Formats: sequence, structure tokens, C-alpha cells
Amino acid sequence: MDLIDKVEEIADRIGKMKESVQTEEASKNAFVMPLISALGYDVFNPFEVVPEFTADIGTKKGEKVDYAILKDEKPIIIIECKHWKEKLDVHKTQLHRYFHVTDAKFGLLTNGIEYRFFTDIESPNKMDDTPFLTVNFEDFTEGDIGELKKFTKDKFDVSNILSAASDLKYSKQLKAVIKREMSDPSDEFVKLLSNDVYAGRMTQQVKDQFKVLVKRAAKNFINDSLNDRLKSVMGDDYDSAIRTQAPLPAQQANTAAVQVSEDVAVAEEPELTEAEKKGIFTTEEELEGYRIIQAIVRRVVGLEKIAYRDTKSYFGVLFEDNNRKPVCRLHFNAKQKYVGTFDADKNETRNPISDLSEIYNYESEILDIVKSYL
Repeated sequence: MDLIDKVEEIADRIGKMKESVQTEEASKNAFVMPLISALGYDVFNPFEVVPEFTADIGTKKGEKVDYAILKDEKPIIIIECKHWKEKLDVHKTQLHRYFHVTDAKFGLLTNGIEYRFFTDIESPNKMDDTPFLTVNFEDFTEGDIGELKKFTKDKFDVSNILSAASDLKYSKQLKAVIKREMSDPSDEFVKLLSNDVYAGRMTQQVKDQFKVLVKRAAKNFINDSLNDRLKSVMGDDYDSAIRTQAPLPAQQANTAAVQVSEDVAVAEEPELTEAEKKGIFTTEEELEGYRIIQAIVRRVVGLEKIAYRDTKSYFGVLFEDNNRKPVCRLHFNAKQKYVGTFDADKNETRNPISDLSEIYNYESEILDIVKSYL
């Protein structure tokens, strides 16, 4: 079983059990120990995993960290655990103290749901204030699983992890800054951009005007970039694919995260379809994912061979509009989104994604199942 399958099992366990887990010790047993085991360490072998590992600080004796993972009889990862309901921010200082007095290069602070990985990027032998990796088991991505794999027993290499930790830490922080500025531009960001296009005096009224313009321009830039990528793949079929999509209900069109084309007409007061009467609403995000899948499969079949059917549980893409010939499924109804791909026996594998463009990561699986129907 691959690590992602094990993580999904733990995530499923969290969803089913957490309300019944009432203590910190229960959180360790139910959630943390299964992850340590999933990473390949024997939780019952004291040469690999030591619970209540001694981390005496100066004259203060009897200090213990919840777990230490050992290699060659030395700690390589120390883990401090809290109850799953607790916020981790207030407990960072405790892990900081333990990190300072052990040989471990990595400290892990967790409540069994969220895992924060720390090291000493900024100052040797002093734990950083911010983690270089954070994985939430209720909202993880495929990229998170890739980073977790570096901590598995058979792949663990201190130098390899440290070499990537700095880039990982700062790139995630920069991504958060960009996301924040895109959704709510700061005065400094607005001023930086507007200085290149506006030569007049920057009054408060002008700032407010440009704040709206910067936010709109950022969304348009993302939208145009995605459309350009689709056009480059689909060519002449792109406009045809856009125009043949059913229009969204007005209330969904107003809240769609990504505008794909102004060619999509939206009626002011659309009549509900049979699907909508049953509580099935096809979102623009699902249609955008469908267009990406069209761009992939057009390499082997014509677009007329591909259709979709939306359900309450998932958005299904089908070959020849046949339920017995699934191409893939888009599970976009929860915070964590998945692309469901199929093997030759029609077994579905759910692949977590954080961005629609990650659908391209499963191009080979999608093409293989389509080819099997030819």
C-alpha cells in the first residue's frame, strides 16, 4: 500500500473517530501512532520509536517529549502531541525547548490532525519559529504526501530534507503572501503596481480606485493564463468546447471562482433543469475541469466521444456517454478536491488536488482508460 493510501485511511479514521477521542493520550493512539507506522517505523520497537523520550533541560530534570524516532540509537525526529481539539500555536515553545537539548534535526508538533515540521534553517541548533512544512489530514494535497515521503524510514536522509526545506518554507510563505495580495491587495502592493501606470498624485480616493482595479486585474490575469493554456492544447476545438457548454444558473455564475469565457451566456432567471430540481448543480469549476479533460483526450479521440453527467456525489466524465465507460470523476463537493482515475478493471483511485491544473498530472491514466475503449 502506497503512502497516500495509508494517509487517506488515517484521514478517514479522523473523520469517523475524532468526536469520540476525548484525551491527549487517545489522540496519540488513534491518530499519531498510525502515522508513525505509515511512515515505516515500528512503534513497538524501542530501537526505532521511543515514547516519553527524556529531554532534560539544564537543571530541570524529568522533561519528556511524547515520541522520538531513532536512527543508529540517536533521535532524528522528536514529536510533541496535543489533543486534536487544541490549537498548536500556543505549544510551539515547548517543542522549541526540547529541540534545543536533543540531537534531532526535525521537530514535529501535532494534534493528530495537523502536523507542523520544524528545523533550524535560520539559526543552527535553534528551532525556527515557523514550520517549513504543514500537513492537515483533513485538507491535504498530493504535494503534501510527496513531502511526507521524505520522512519515511526507507527514504529518510537529513541532508536531502534540509536542502529542500528552505525553498519549501519560503516558497509556501511567498505563495501565502501572493494569495493574500490577490484577494485583498495591501496599500503597499497597490502603490507598487500603480506607480508604473499612474503618474498623478496618489490620493486616498485614487488608492481605493486602484485597489479595486488591482484585484480585478489579478483575477483576469489568472483567468487569461488558464485560458491560454487550454487554447494552446485544444486549438480550434477550444471555442467550440466553450460554446457547447450548458449555461450556469445565475446564482452560481455570480459566485464562480474562475470566469472561463464571456461567450457563456447566463440567463437572468433560468428555468430549473430536472437535475437541478433533484439538488444537482453543475459548477463552473466542474465545467473547467471537464474542459481540461477534453484538452487531454482530444489527442486520441474526437470531442464528440466525450460527455459528462453530474450527480450529487461527483461529476462524471464518460466515453460515448456510457456509464459503463468512465473516463474519470471530479469530486469537487468538499474542501479537499479529488480526481478519480480508473484502471483496466474500472477500479477508481481518488487523487487529491489543490488546483485544477493538477488534473494534467493524471494525463497518462486518463488517456490509458480512453484507449482501452477504442
